Amino acid sequence: MNVYVMVDIEGISGIYNRDQVAEEQWQVPEGRRHLMGDINACVKGLKDAGVDKVYVHDCHGGGWMFDWEMASDLADGYVCGYVGDRRYANLEEFDAVILLGYHAMAGTQEAILEHTYSSKDVQNMYINGVKVGETAVDAAIAGEQGVPVIMVSGDDKVCAEAKAIMPDVVTAEVKKGLSRLGGTLLPPEKAHQLIYEKTIEAVKKADSIKPYVIPGPITCKMEMTEATRLFRPSVKPYMEILDGRTYTVTGDTVEQALWRAFW
Repeated sequence: MNVYVMVDIEGISGIYNRDQVAEEQWQVPEGRRHLMGDINACVKGLKDAGVDKVYVHDCHGGGWMFDWEMASDLADGYVCGYVGDRRYANLEEFDAVILLGYHAMAGTQEAILEHTYSSKDVQNMYINGVKVGETAVDAAIAGEQGVPVIMVSGDDKVCAEAKAIMPDVVTAEVKKGLSRLGGTLLPPEKAHQLIYEKTIEAVKKADSIKPYVIPGPITCKMEMTEATRLFRPSVKPYMEILDGRTYTVTGDTVEQALWRAFW
């Protein structure tokens, strides 16, 4: 069995404010250490559960958050930086996905660092009329390739969001959100032990967890935070402008619609 671990940072244990995750902010070194602690606990759980190959993918921003000196040698590969016009790298080689350190969708009340891809640009995102966050989108893109998400870690809000669309998914709740910039966090050792145990549980359940699939064709509606965030028609001739800060794009798959929406 091979497992692909997609890693964001806002849902990592120990993370509760923007200065820990935003480039050039003073708390970023601390945030990177927290990130690697969760990753290493997950990787160890995967290997102890008998997983053959583990790739860990930094999907936060430009993929620059890993602290290389802290990276576990148990992993078989780390995906960093730009990976081209796809969300996952070589996912066809893997049997399951873990979404580690994920956060709730934009607008979720009391969710730590809630947003959908860009807190600066995106107010809300909808797929086929349903409001979605990064958990649903990334799970659906994996599902289009027949690969299930078997575990999600983050705060209580993203765990509930994941369960709402994937009832059988294993969740590791490492903190409880109290506001966008605060929460009740598990101590590091307890958080890492929880991730380790839930990872093993997820591997054991993997065969019974089905891929999450959103049937196509896909219509993606983007509601931007302000009119100046709207793309020019010359840049995206295939988009349909609905009002001063809302547009739609269509695609055969969620992944295609995602790239047309953002890039």
